[in-house]
Amino acid sequence: MTTPPVSVIVVSRHRAAALMRCIVALTQQDHPNVELIVVADPEAIRQAETLSLPLKCVTFDEANISAARNAGLAVAAASIVAFIDDDAVAEPTWLSRLAAPFANPEVTASTGFIRGRNGISYQWQACEVDQFGQDHPLTITEPTLRPNAPQRAVKTQGTNCAFRRDALLAIGGFDPAYRFYLDEADVNLRMVGQNLSGLTAIIPDAQVHHGYLASSRRAANRMPLSLHDIAASTAIFLRRHAPEADMGAALKALSLRESSRIAAHRRAGRIDAQAELALLTSLTQGWAEGLAHPLAAPPPLFPATTPMQALDTGPRPGKILSGRFWQKRRLLAEATASTATITTVFLFTPTARPHKLSFQPQGYWLQTGGIFGQSTRHGPRFRVISFGKRVEEETARLAQYRPIA
Repeated sequence: MTTPPVSVIVVSRHRAAALMRCIVALTQQDHPNVELIVVADPEAIRQAETLSLPLKCVTFDEANISAARNAGLAVAAASIVAFIDDDAVAEPTWLSRLAAPFANPEVTASTGFIRGRNGISYQWQACEVDQFGQDHPLTITEPTLRPNAPQRAVKTQGTNCAFRRDALLAIGGFDPAYRFYLDEADVNLRMVGQNLSGLTAIIPDAQVHHGYLASSRRAANRMPLSLHDIAASTAIFLRRHAPEADMGAALKALSLRESSRIAAHRRAGRIDAQAELALLTSLTQGWAEGLAHPLAAPPPLFPATTPMQALDTGPRPGKILSGRFWQKRRLLAEATASTATITTVFLFTPTARPHKLSFQPQGYWLQTGGIFGQSTRHGPRFRVISFGKRVEEETARLAQYRPIA
């Protein structure tokens, strides 16, 4: 079975360091036919171009991820387009696994699983979304092909999803009315509504790590800086997909949910009364904008005429480096020099500290924690185990997602 070529689109705005790390991880993909499209602000584009990679760069500096993704889609040459956020990094096997289901002509979309900030716990797994924008979790442990219905479709997560390019172009891509919230859910339901949705593949082992960096909409601690776009997108989504919805009740429910979230931040001392009032005011203003926004469907987009610009990707060997914390300098220097391999460093202390896993800008994976601590967040918080046995266990666990030898 041949894996189809893929155009990967990554959108970034004012987060050049995160973008560079994301790009480095994407150059390590084992998929052999990938082009990378970077849609970003001028400074980030300038920095990306210093990498001397065959990138397709599109300058875009507006706080509208839907419009930015469409700008990338407009120059995508491959028949499959995949999306990842700039504050995410992909496991080396991510793209080949995400794209493989498209060998089946009935598959029009695919999505994978997402690990959170610590690189261990899941931030997102699988769910369906209904016409009210509500998520319904699914218990999926193996690659699954799932049909969609007009009022309930598999939800593809924006930082880990792929589509047939022509199907996405036919519905006009992402609707710029959704500046960042409910944008993928809208695509999922519009594809069904226009009879362009076949099966959606859910691939648990197609994994990315997502960090939730600060942006113009939220702080690094995930405290919202504005609720305008969330409210506007919610109102537009309901008008489009659930015209029967009680909009008054929907606004009340949204206000209660966001008020509860804000109250938690206030209790933690991250926000004062004045800022809380400003946030709730932005919600009211955004809702009003969403009610007034025209509901015309986005027009179809036209396919690219630019040729495929493939990165130098493909399978490469893996390498495990392991040691105690006092060997850190030597191990990290060796990992930085190991550019021809997918290198994972285990750096353990004689403690029960929980483990963390992250991809470093220099191009290697780093797992830290205590020899006796948890790495999967299951089982006992402390257990007696030798250093060698712990390295063996962690190596076997990570071998599911990346080459280790």
